[in-house]
Amino acid sequence: MTRRVVLAGAGHAHAHVLKAWAGLPVAGVELVVVSPHALAPYSGMVPGWLGGTYRFEDIVIDFPRLCERAGTRWIKAEIAGLDPQHQTLTLSNGECLQYDYLSLNVGSTLVPPRGAFRAQILPMRPLADLHDRYEEMLSQWRHNAGDQPLRVAAVGGGAAGFESLLAVLRRLRLERPDRVVQGALITRSPTILPGYPLGAQRAALKCLQEAGVDLQLGTAWCDSIGDCSDWVLWATGAQPHAWQREPTMLGGLAVSEQGFVQVDSLLQSVSHPNVFASGDCAQWVSPLPKAGVYAVRMGMVLAQNLQAVLTGGPLNAYEPQSEFLSLLATADGKAIASRGRWSLSGRWAFWLKDYIDRDFIRRFSSLELPYAQAQGESR
Repeated sequence: MTRRVVLAGAGHAHAHVLKAWAGLPVAGVELVVVSPHALAPYSGMVPGWLGGTYRFEDIVIDFPRLCERAGTRWIKAEIAGLDPQHQTLTLSNGECLQYDYLSLNVGSTLVPPRGAFRAQILPMRPLADLHDRYEEMLSQWRHNAGDQPLRVAAVGGGAAGFESLLAVLRRLRLERPDRVVQGALITRSPTILPGYPLGAQRAALKCLQEAGVDLQLGTAWCDSIGDCSDWVLWATGAQPHAWQREPTMLGGLAVSEQGFVQVDSLLQSVSHPNVFASGDCAQWVSPLPKAGVYAVRMGMVLAQNLQAVLTGGPLNAYEPQSEFLSLLATADGKAIASRGRWSLSGRWAFWLKDYIDRDFIRRFSSLELPYAQAQGESR
């Protein structure tokens, strides 16, 4: 009897699973991928695309192509409901999909503020939804006949808000050098880039100052910010998707208070062991920051553990790295590099970031490369 494994979501971890499956499929198992988007942006390159350094096609993983290479089926749909007791997924296209094992790698989202304020809101997540909205706003900017300054505010003082604001300001100023573009960064935190070393925070402050950004620390969002801005880049903390926050759509799957799927060290659901979760949609034993570096490492363990449950082998525990190299693009041909308490910045850091990021995408677009090479990914 054929067993079915469903990979729900086109995230970094599932890209690793598909690459592994292409080289080592399990007989008698059907692998199905469900995602509303064919092209999955790599989070590390999104700021470069926002700033015009990369084309969109340069930063995405083509999931239907990966599925074809792996001999798997791809379904264009979103999750509309989950019944782990009966092992079924209800999809947005109306299909009810049975599974023996389910893996969730659906990423996270952001719920922007709603109101009558004048600003256009650009949520930084989900990444796959960002493309069309950003291109539409850029088109409006190119054809705007006004001469008043454009005011762009980013809400969120973490890496996403910092990188996105600098990138968007660069792009807008390049597109229309005849117009003034003003920038502001608003964060509740008393400092920029909380959790980063002091040297990285100082370098970030210098970059914001050079870009003419008005930094407002210890400041919460209010509608008046939306009224005095033209664009708002919404880059606050990651949130689970709507179905994860609705108990009637979860069927008893264990989630955190916020709605993230609770998993153990093997990346298995603490309530339903035949459900795995990884990346932003999951909450590990000890909550981890929502960062792509963890999803990539989880992907390697996930690929091994899915093979193990199908073949009767031992499962491996995921051990998050205590320190990792962070490279933040500053939209001026440079980047800020940090690891632990150490940090430096310069053009060399961007060259390193560019090499690592392009190599990551290449490993999933050059399908002739063996999966063993992709397992060397360290970001």
